[in-house]
Amino acid sequence: MRATLNALLLSRWAKPVVFALALVPLVWTVWLAWTGELGAEPILESVKQSGLWALRFLLIALALTPLRVFTGVAALARFRRMLGLFAFFYASVHLLTYVGLDQFFDWHAIGTEILKRPYITIGMGAFVILTALAATSTDGMVKRLGGKRWRALHRGVFLAGLGGCLHFLMLVKGWQTAPLVYGALCAGLLALRRWPLRLPNPRTVRTLAPKPQDG
Repeated sequence: MRATLNALLLSRWAKPVVFALALVPLVWTVWLAWTGELGAEPILESVKQSGLWALRFLLIALALTPLRVFTGVAALARFRRMLGLFAFFYASVHLLTYVGLDQFFDWHAIGTEILKRPYITIGMGAFVILTALAATSTDGMVKRLGGKRWRALHRGVFLAGLGGCLHFLMLVKGWQTAPLVYGALCAGLLALRRWPLRLPNPRTVRTLAPKPQDG
């Protein structure tokens, strides 16, 4: 099973398929807006959906490493950069929808909102971090920065994740389940980063296992 999954994920079609699937939420939201099925406040719903998908893709990207370790499907690592960039993409759509459709590029009002409302301030901070990570995601930037500095910078992805979860939590009214679930998932992934999974080597397990006694 593991070998089959690795072979599928390493195939030439795997990345195009994942890329196309990652665009489905955007296409679906645009279609709902076009057909008038996005609710009573389509602009606010578009802002909400793009923000949620940004957070979802970010958490999926963060989950790939522990999932790869847990399952042994090494080919999952191929998609970490792509999914991280899709998190930035949807965060950009989220911001542009808010700035262009909700605020009509009223920069004074936008600046006032950022300073006045803490959840927007935190969300902007998370977006700045994602922008820095996206700008340095190429192999060329890894060489320019050096592996050590690049890894230190990209640990900021957890700050972006926590910032996104806090932004969501502060945005909703009252204590709702969804932002708490996202926050718990992000905290769990951060814990796995600090204390990574260390699965026993199957050969070691076989060596240490007690031998059956002769009858």
